[in-house]
Amino acid sequence: MTTSDAISLFLKDEAATIRLGEDLALALKAGDCLALSGDLGAGKSSLARAILRAMADDEGLEVPSPTFTLVQSYDLRIPVSHFDLYRLGDPSELTELGFDEALQNGICLVEWPEMAASELPTDRITLTLAHEGNGRRATIAAQGAQALRIHRVLAIRNFLDKAGYPDAKRRFLTGDASLRAYEAIYPENAERRIILMDWRPHPEGPPVYDGKPYPKVAHLAQDAYPFVAIADALRERGFAAPEIYKVDYEQGILLIEDLGTEGVLDDQGRPIAERYRQSVACLAHLHSMQFPQDIPVSATHTHHIPDFDRKAIKMEVQLVLDWHIAWKRGTAPSDAERNEYLAIWDALIDELATAEKNLLLRDFHSPNIIWRPREPGIKRIGLIDFQDAMIGPTAYDLASIVQDARVTIEPDLFRQLMDDYLTLRRAQAGFDEAGFIKAWAIMSAQRNCKLAGLWVRLLQRDGKPGYLKHMPRTLAYLNVALEHETLAPLRDWCTRAGIGQSES
Repeated sequence: MTTSDAISLFLKDEAATIRLGEDLALALKAGDCLALSGDLGAGKSSLARAILRAMADDEGLEVPSPTFTLVQSYDLRIPVSHFDLYRLGDPSELTELGFDEALQNGICLVEWPEMAASELPTDRITLTLAHEGNGRRATIAAQGAQALRIHRVLAIRNFLDKAGYPDAKRRFLTGDASLRAYEAIYPENAERRIILMDWRPHPEGPPVYDGKPYPKVAHLAQDAYPFVAIADALRERGFAAPEIYKVDYEQGILLIEDLGTEGVLDDQGRPIAERYRQSVACLAHLHSMQFPQDIPVSATHTHHIPDFDRKAIKMEVQLVLDWHIAWKRGTAPSDAERNEYLAIWDALIDELATAEKNLLLRDFHSPNIIWRPREPGIKRIGLIDFQDAMIGPTAYDLASIVQDARVTIEPDLFRQLMDDYLTLRRAQAGFDEAGFIKAWAIMSAQRNCKLAGLWVRLLQRDGKPGYLKHMPRTLAYLNVALEHETLAPLRDWCTRAGIGQSES
């Protein structure tokens, strides 16, 4: 592979062509047009078939040639339309075939693009196959974000080669609102898959608070060191965190243990009480243990777990001011409202001075909990997505699970989970239950104020309206926290600002 605009790859056999197809299936996004050129028998159809089967995660997927139909469409993870333009009478016929609509909604694979080059998008990806010895030469030309994506999946393939998995099968696993994506890796002849974390470097973004970008103030992990450090610390204490098999810290690529696929929700997305109760028991055990704030990761790097400090707490709750209020009532908060709100939070943060503090995982809720029924004790709960862990009030993580942001926890289950946790903690020497409950109310309010602003930001800034469905639940959870006497000033402020009881 070269680092110029054109990427040149030698494919020694059919298996190498299939691997390239699997790689490209991970790089292509909706709106991409991949133009496949080459003589008869050069491998265009083989490559297209490999892409489609990888997208479908079905090696037996029927992929008939569209030579006579001109187009074959597939309703996959991303819709894909496979065009063969060899028999196209006139380039203008491409519109009649629904090309523009197909490209708008998904991916277009185009064989014989020369037959309608004038009608194809100028920003298309071109891939030319040519015979070379006993194999093939693939030459890929792409620009901008498309080129970056292709270079990235090929860099990951190179990483797998060096890690001892040159023939591993790759499949898309998940991508979320974060900066990370995940692949399922199936090593040849291996019984179990492993997980690849794709954590590519990203720019920090503009300053938003105290002259610093959001990730810096919120103490969000910017590389893989924190994930490896926390995973090691958890495993050393008997928790089910993934084993780390291989890491490239500079590129942000990790191979980690697959903890399983079962979660804590049923088929309808409702909480399974037993699994939530086991999760809370695991959390109570975690809070009974001490974690060091400095964890050696390598001979040259020690990860310092950041504190959930005043700046981080205030910046997160400020999302209500910056996004939620104007969305809710149509007018931005006044300077007086902002100053009063932030002064209230300064006083609440002062109340946390004597709260129990330890490792908090930060996002201990249903998307990040793996159910492992065949394991004993705390190992039944698989822990993932903890790279942003901090040292702060332990009550934060309990608020995260008993008020799951993406799942409605009904009052009966909420009370059961709180009682389970407190019963286990009462058996531990020195546990201050009243102080913990106060900290829980503050941390619950903090988390839900943050989320009430975050859902709107995802809608308005990032074009992701799907998260808005969580808003009624978030505000209902906030109302529960506001019942605590310590939060009376915040409760009054929310009522005057139009947040709270009237929205539940």
